[in-house]
Amino acid sequence: MRRFGAASAVALLLLGTLTGVGVAARSGGTFNFVLPYGGDVLTLDAHKTPNTNDQIVTININRSLYGWDDNTNRPQLELGEKVDVSADGLVYKIALKKGVKFHNGRQMTADDIIWSYERIMNAKTASPAARYVRIIKGAKEFEEGKAQKIAGLRKLDDFTLEITMDRPVDPAYSLYEGGTAILPKEEVEKKGDAFGTDPVGLGPFKFSKWVKGSEVMVVKNPDYFEKGKPYLDKVVYKVMPEGAARDAAFRAKELDATVVGSAQYPVYKADPQIAKNMVEVPELFTRLIGFNPNYEPFKKKEVRQAINYAIDSKLIIDRLLKGKAYPAVGYLPSTSPAFDASAKGYEYNVEKAKALMKQAGYEQGFTFECIGTSNEAWGIPVVEALMPFLRAINVTVKPQQVEGAALAPRLQKLDYQAFIWSVSSGAGGDSLQALARWESKNPPTAGNFVTYNNPEFDKLLEAARKERDAAKRNDILRKADAVFKDDAPIWFFNYNKAAIAHQPWVKGIKPVAIEMMYQDLTDLWVDDSSPRAKEK
Repeated sequence: MRRFGAASAVALLLLGTLTGVGVAARSGGTFNFVLPYGGDVLTLDAHKTPNTNDQIVTININRSLYGWDDNTNRPQLELGEKVDVSADGLVYKIALKKGVKFHNGRQMTADDIIWSYERIMNAKTASPAARYVRIIKGAKEFEEGKAQKIAGLRKLDDFTLEITMDRPVDPAYSLYEGGTAILPKEEVEKKGDAFGTDPVGLGPFKFSKWVKGSEVMVVKNPDYFEKGKPYLDKVVYKVMPEGAARDAAFRAKELDATVVGSAQYPVYKADPQIAKNMVEVPELFTRLIGFNPNYEPFKKKEVRQAINYAIDSKLIIDRLLKGKAYPAVGYLPSTSPAFDASAKGYEYNVEKAKALMKQAGYEQGFTFECIGTSNEAWGIPVVEALMPFLRAINVTVKPQQVEGAALAPRLQKLDYQAFIWSVSSGAGGDSLQALARWESKNPPTAGNFVTYNNPEFDKLLEAARKERDAAKRNDILRKADAVFKDDAPIWFFNYNKAAIAHQPWVKGIKPVAIEMMYQDLTDLWVDDSSPRAKEK
């Protein structure tokens, strides 16, 4: 998402000349977009989903306290006018915007923020966003049922909120996440589980309908707090997990924009018309295979390392992904502030892999099942491509394709032997929050899908939290990433090279590093040449 204040006015004018956003923006029309990841939507309850497909929709229905600013590549206040920070970096006093209304017409107050964060931290919610709110003082105690409220949240008046952090860390890098959206208590409690199929938010678009397995439709919120926006009357998200289907629909002009998969990437780059309407960014996502440590062979570090040495990741990237990725040298991607430019990934070395398997007592190999979606860049097609490499060390992989909506719940329950997925490794540009996914105290429901537990790693993260000097903190985090890489709780595959292709009439697609498909559509518009320019 993106938000900016008066200080960014010049940047806005410059951006307008490049993207079409600005005074020339045209109101009206429909924008057809895609939900490409794995299958249908799971839920539109922002607090309950880790699914990218779901969040592509919910970030435009909802708003969080902070929002992602595409111009500066960092989060900043979304629902607040200003923030005052104490000298010790622990207390944030936030003056909230007035006149921000939920889609049911009620004005948002500080109570809604407090209630939303306490709902996220309620163990019954099992929210994947809990790790983002856990940075607030008392959140962990509330989560464990040891407190009746989160101590670090205090309402000074209806439009003034005080947040006390557990440690001196900027909440912007956590509380911009779509999973920390501010929701209306009365609607959630009235609808119960049905809120996930009939959500109410305070974002630029209101939920209209959801046709299971087909599409989700949202319509313009006329009471949105940014006057005159959004420009679009309607957005239709088409469920299209197959790249060939997206390509056909895009070429037929049935889609106004589409994510560019590995198969289409070299073809689109070679097409002079499409190439000039492509937006690319090195995305803050790491593609990986996670190993369940409860499955006997994966308890041995040597086995996990052997798998990393046995697979020629670069060959798979070049051949299967058509070069649309960067080889991973650790968990933190190259666009992360703490990325170690001198780091070396696991080399392709079959003999070393065999030696490690022998050392672990698995020279004769073993068989494991790997679950994943149909996605060609980080799903079962990749598993099928790496199977011959693992056979060289007597390891047999049985791929099992699942729907995207079914994948996350299985990971949260540790109901797998191995899984392949694309995992957010950016946390809004905050390397500490990105690595905190794997902290031992973070449960599978909040993202630690491999239940990684290493005291040395945890101590390094704790030291990073206490370090106020950014350069020194990044040095500590590089050490933590190196420990994680050496432990090899995952197969380190790649960092995504993300791209969206759009029709020439579309104005305002942004290079969103946190996830290219997380397009905040507030400023997007279509010109008169769109076949849907006059649709309501």
